[in-house]
Amino acid sequence: MFNGLCAFPLTPLNQHGVDEAAFIRLIERLVAAEVDSICVLGSTGNYAYLSRAERAQVIQLAVQHAGHIPVMAGISALATRDVLDLAQDAQQAGADAVLLAPMSYQKLTADEVFGLYETVAHALSIPLCVYDNPGTTQFEFSDELHGRIAQLPNVAAIKIPPVPAAPEAAKARVDRLRALVPPHVSLGISGDVCAATGIAAGCETWYSVIGGLFPHTALTITRAAQNGDTQTTAELSAQLEGLWALFRQYGSLRVVATAAEILALADSPCLPAPLQALEGRARQQLVMVLESLSLE
Repeated sequence: MFNGLCAFPLTPLNQHGVDEAAFIRLIERLVAAEVDSICVLGSTGNYAYLSRAERAQVIQLAVQHAGHIPVMAGISALATRDVLDLAQDAQQAGADAVLLAPMSYQKLTADEVFGLYETVAHALSIPLCVYDNPGTTQFEFSDELHGRIAQLPNVAAIKIPPVPAAPEAAKARVDRLRALVPPHVSLGISGDVCAATGIAAGCETWYSVIGGLFPHTALTITRAAQNGDTQTTAELSAQLEGLWALFRQYGSLRVVATAAEILALADSPCLPAPLQALEGRARQQLVMVLESLSLE
């Protein structure tokens, strides 16, 4: 399952908790588009703001409605005991894989992070994807640490942060990591703005925010990249610069949540307080961008 487009849908919320109807609509859009896999409860899925029961609810809904599309579920939490509980919930719900980031309040050491993955990997019966997201966790993996973790049982993939914009530098970055990671461990790119560059540099999976809302658009870029058509891939990504600019300014979660509200795919507000969707001029900018692009 760690190849192609992995779409990260929102977890829309309402005053009662998870908006099941809106979430199911988003999952059904992904199934209809035939994305390669779905990841719920990533950063776009608001996992850090949900209770254990809500997270189990989300995974159950995703598995029930994903059909033949593999489902990966985020299990990140501050305490290892909670991660293990969430891993058990994901497995019982029928998830095909789990995604784990080293969340912390106190800054973690490399040995502490390795210990987290070692404990969880040995407790799993399904594959694990390492979530390297220093922008939210404030922890920066070294390539050597990735190499150590990749030797653990059940570790099947690594989701790396954005690569350099220059193609040569991006390839060098991916090649350095690939040299330390077993061949069976997939490397994937996050950060939609640089996804085209990352795939061209050798990443096998695009862990995509826009894929969770506009799967056909993301699939078109992914398939061009998989076919080795780097020029088309770059051109298609460049056409979305208006959207990327908003991502850079406001963060991808706020932008896609606002887009879901604008398109009536989720009620407003759909983010967990204190997070807020875009308003005023920023929201109008997004409306203009959506009107100018043929996103689907």
